[in-house]
Amino acid sequence: MKPAPWSAIVSHDTYLDGVPWELFARMRDAGGPLWVDEPDGAGFWALTRHRHVLRAGSTPRDFSCARGIRLEELDDEELEARRTMMEYDGLEHARLRRLVGAGFSRKSIAAREDAVRALAVSVVERALEHREVDFVSAIARELPIRMLCRMLGVPEEDADPLVEWGDALISNADPELSLAVVDQVDTEAYRLLPFRSPAAVSVFDYASRIRRERLQRPRPDILSAMLHADAGGRPLTELEFRNFFLLLIVAGNETTRHTLSLGLLALMEHPEALRELVSPDAPRPLFELATEEILRWTSVTMHFRRTLTRDLEWDGAAMRAGDKAVLWYIAANRDAEVFPEPDRFDLRRQPNPHLAFGAGRHFCLGAWLARLEVRVTLEEMFRRIRSVEPAGAPDRLRSNFIHGLKRLPVRFELR
Repeated sequence: MKPAPWSAIVSHDTYLDGVPWELFARMRDAGGPLWVDEPDGAGFWALTRHRHVLRAGSTPRDFSCARGIRLEELDDEELEARRTMMEYDGLEHARLRRLVGAGFSRKSIAAREDAVRALAVSVVERALEHREVDFVSAIARELPIRMLCRMLGVPEEDADPLVEWGDALISNADPELSLAVVDQVDTEAYRLLPFRSPAAVSVFDYASRIRRERLQRPRPDILSAMLHADAGGRPLTELEFRNFFLLLIVAGNETTRHTLSLGLLALMEHPEALRELVSPDAPRPLFELATEEILRWTSVTMHFRRTLTRDLEWDGAAMRAGDKAVLWYIAANRDAEVFPEPDRFDLRRQPNPHLAFGAGRHFCLGAWLARLEVRVTLEEMFRRIRSVEPAGAPDRLRSNFIHGLKRLPVRFELR
């Protein structure tokens, strides 16, 4: 009998036509963790059930981040050069997270709603001057990076290069966006750079300049707080700051941007849901529920990796210390054990314990900001339009890591 082609989930090309939902469903139905062979790696245990992903993400003593969070296997030199708070499990992770945690807390983000709304109004109204736009570039790309610039205290006119560098980094498997496509060219020269991308040099140079400015002249922004806070008894080194800055730029922009784009695509594919939100009477609680369902449905960060710290027998899988375990959030968020009718887009789904932001200590730092940006953008856009429809086919990102769109042509009908 021919073995199940689980390894298809590793190929970046698999996702050019969309997420392989049927394949992930078969993997969930198989029960326990499944071993997946990699063409250029040691292989890994794929976790696709909600309870498996939740446990692994919440149990760092068994499933560690310390050997990296991507499929790529790193030697010690590479790990030290690229390490961020995401590659720490315990006290060091807590120390680094404390440096910025207050600025991204639920309370702090709630206090920014008026600022986010004003920015959303500006971005949406500028886009709606045209009846047909690429939603990605006109709206989804604009708001998150501009809000992040304001929070970090960097000039808004730098938003465009920051987005371009972020694209090249996180989309390092897409030939249109990456300067060095990881599975098509030799990237050994960049092995000490995040994502094996030469774009990291540009981000690092920018971050080093910002660091010098903030050390000399602190400002009331997150970057100054990072550099001057006493979290754990020592300041950030230059390498720590550069890696942290790069993480904030990539995670704080790319994921929300793709959530917005894929969320609008989902709504256009579900006209009844779209009509409910476009209705002038649509209440804020409905937008809050819709935001959670969009997060579940899109699951932009498709996976993160952990490494087993000890031998573990788990639901029929003989997992061994040193094995990679990959937490497929995008599959777990369609688990019928947790989500009734998981393949139905349900604006009023409650409860909705999705794992789009991960779980445990590594729960996404920017979760409250992402929720706010998605909700407010949809509110401000839908109160100005009667309808929106596709004006062309969506152009999907080539990536086994990020579920995203490069372009989404749409046509608006204004009120």
